[in-house]
Amino acid sequence: MSRRPPIAMLSLASIAVAGVSPPWRPATVRDLHSEYGNIFKHGNRNAASHLWVSFILQRASQLAPSKLEEMFTGFCAVSGSPTRPSDYTRYRLTLPRVDGGGLVSGFMYYCCWPCVCDTQDFIRVDTANVTLAGGEVRRYYWAVVGNPCDDPPKLREPFVQPFYGRGETTLEREAAEVRCDADGRLIGASLSDHGFPIISMFFGAAPATAEQASRAAVAADGSAASAVAARWSRDGGRIRREDSRGPEIARD
Repeated sequence: MSRRPPIAMLSLASIAVAGVSPPWRPATVRDLHSEYGNIFKHGNRNAASHLWVSFILQRASQLAPSKLEEMFTGFCAVSGSPTRPSDYTRYRLTLPRVDGGGLVSGFMYYCCWPCVCDTQDFIRVDTANVTLAGGEVRRYYWAVVGNPCDDPPKLREPFVQPFYGRGETTLEREAAEVRCDADGRLIGASLSDHGFPIISMFFGAAPATAEQASRAAVAADGSAASAVAARWSRDGGRIRREDSRGPEIARD
């Protein structure tokens, strides 16, 4: 995890007092997806899930808790791709807290399973409070990353794009919405309690069990797509967990 970034991006406290957003009454995540052009104005959504996050949080005071949480199921934390929430896009993971407070188990939503590997390598968990409709304040757990603007030249460093045979490119080209200001801040990011950019809600967060912690240790040794990154799907009241060891069945 990168060093703590400056706190002047968008803290959740500043969002709460930074003026009133236009009325927004989403019915489903499709209403969030229809705002794509208002959220991504400088490029596509590649690696720009922090902008989905800030769009939702800026309107949190208009949303009930259940609706806020539903909106955070509508995009992939890693790629930024719009997603439709289902048991086939939801994965359980065990990740470290940024404050050194141990491991946390929870769910995240993805466009595809390789994003799980990036999560194990680069994403951690932190907290932040959100003010909801009616002035209710709730504490949530969030998936966070280090500030990419700590080292802006890296965004212009060439690499070979392994997909679609596109050859050499840069992060600046492929992820144009990952933009830095003159003070080294990630433009448009909302920050967690310890000052890290938020890229997703970490759903159903709870302290990791001994088994989950053991599987996380396996992943930390280099097998990030192993059992700790388990895919869950419901099957007639049961849960099927798919990982590198094959599917397992657990009672709901």
